[in-house]
Amino acid sequence: MKRINKYIISLITVAALFAACNDDFLDRAPQTAITGSGFFKTVSDVEIYVNKLYDMKPGYSRDDYTSDNAATYTSTTGETWNMLRGLLSRDNVANNTWSVEKWAQLRGINYLLENVQDVSGTEADLQHYLGIARFFRAWFYIGMVERYSDVPWTNKALASDDADVFKAADPRTLVVDSIVADLEYASAYIKPALGNRTRINRYTALTVLSRFCLYEGTFRRYHPELNLASTAEPFLQRAATAAEEIMNSEVFEITGRGTSDLGYGINGAPGYQALFHSMDLSGNKEIIMWEDKTRDYVGTLNHVLETSGSLSRSLMETFLMKDGSRFTTQAGYATKTFVEVFKNRDPRFAQVFVYPGFRGYEGVYYAAPRIGGYGQLKFYPLYTEQIAGGGNFYAALMVFRYGEVLLNYAEARAELGTLTQNDLDRSITLLRDRVEMPALNMATANASIDPILEAQYPNVTGANKGVLLEIRRERRVELAGEGRRLWDLHRWYAGRLFGERQQGIYLPELGAYDVTGDGEPDVALLNNVGDEAAFSAEERAKLLFYYLHDENGNDNLVYLENGTSGHLMMTTDITWGKEFKEPQYYYRPIPVGETVLNPNLTQPFGW
Repeated sequence: MKRINKYIISLITVAALFAACNDDFLDRAPQTAITGSGFFKTVSDVEIYVNKLYDMKPGYSRDDYTSDNAATYTSTTGETWNMLRGLLSRDNVANNTWSVEKWAQLRGINYLLENVQDVSGTEADLQHYLGIARFFRAWFYIGMVERYSDVPWTNKALASDDADVFKAADPRTLVVDSIVADLEYASAYIKPALGNRTRINRYTALTVLSRFCLYEGTFRRYHPELNLASTAEPFLQRAATAAEEIMNSEVFEITGRGTSDLGYGINGAPGYQALFHSMDLSGNKEIIMWEDKTRDYVGTLNHVLETSGSLSRSLMETFLMKDGSRFTTQAGYATKTFVEVFKNRDPRFAQVFVYPGFRGYEGVYYAAPRIGGYGQLKFYPLYTEQIAGGGNFYAALMVFRYGEVLLNYAEARAELGTLTQNDLDRSITLLRDRVEMPALNMATANASIDPILEAQYPNVTGANKGVLLEIRRERRVELAGEGRRLWDLHRWYAGRLFGERQQGIYLPELGAYDVTGDGEPDVALLNNVGDEAAFSAEERAKLLFYYLHDENGNDNLVYLENGTSGHLMMTTDITWGKEFKEPQYYYRPIPVGETVLNPNLTQPFGW
């Protein structure tokens, strides 16, 4: 009972605290409880309250280290790592989604929506702020559905004696329909004014509506355990039309067309790069919403330049050649060296991966395979003014951008079977044109299906199979490192890819090799500490040494697939193994404490 009372008090107190930012509110309602009468009198009152909801705003991501885009990752405690190795359970899963604080935030939203009947002000202004509140409620429940599927839906501020405090989960269909209704309201009534693009606007709501409807439509289509495939089409249609509303607004555009020569046959894409390495995104017309971290540092550099993870061979091979042909049709593609894989590629490749010859802001070369895979350049701070000291940095970080909207549109149309070449030309072609890549041709893609993509996604069928696979390629390439890959694989029922042992850089043998592109050795990978004695003193002075075993003979983080040659791979994959259990691992367990508190809750799919 003590825990139940604490739960309810927390819900009430958090909602009351929204009032604490305005002295007038203190005269109208006590801080320890909320009364429904007279709390909101003007639209300004509602605005102040809604501003506190921005603690729930969508965040940014700087990596895909929980997916097959990563070759190695040094953490051995993350949720995905534990799950793939059979270590995740309802007893140890983190309670950072299904928590008192999160449900308290939801109660705060519902309290507002229940108590605005007597607010004075223009209807348009009131609807704007209520739209933002409903956006945040939808965002809360999107996260819940992605993790648990069926969850308790509530649209009222629950009191301590309300039976719904301990209700069972509602079916996914009801929750999803409620999410879409909230997003429809938000996209209809939130004002389109962008300002500096760090606040929720109408296009933010439309972007999330498009993203979520694409997620739900494809999730239902490809997940047999739900038995909802026949209901997928309306969501796919709305994903397309929501994206098209943004496209037709002519407010946003794909910016920065052109490429640059980085040397050694490497092309770069400065317009694409600017999205991820800027101090200010307010004037970038591709940005729908961003987060200004130029005064509040982002954090450490531990997600770039191979500090705690690296990018995979699988992601590397997904990028096309500069002429639009597949990398995997090149002669000897599987044994190309670090320098060779960068030559004549899609210019986005050298803005995602640390390329040969790249120098950091302090002038140091960064291309050594410290932990086996390819270093991530995307989001790495390029300018000295971004450095906060202690490995921390400042940045302008993208939250939603127009490029994803175009990808949503193309994929939804392809899934519906209504895709035309014109649809591709107003979506995928714009992304490729920015980096001077050939357009995606629908007829060619369907006539010549990539066997590697076909093997990755065996459940894709139909007349548009080839072009749909190419749209998935484009999505992986364009959005690499932006945090969407995990959820894309979830909705496509492609979890098998999580269970594969990812590979990194190919080495023909142990020894020294070139990583800068100048033909001179820069680093050496050796079997054991002490093997560097085989090099001359002059050579040792020029080389950085890495070892498969430490000074005690124990395995280091990586090994070579053939012992002394082949692709670098992660040692923990041998120690622990990896398995993705379908359909169980498309969901997460509810923390056991919550099911004790509410025995009406049941665990999803095998948990």
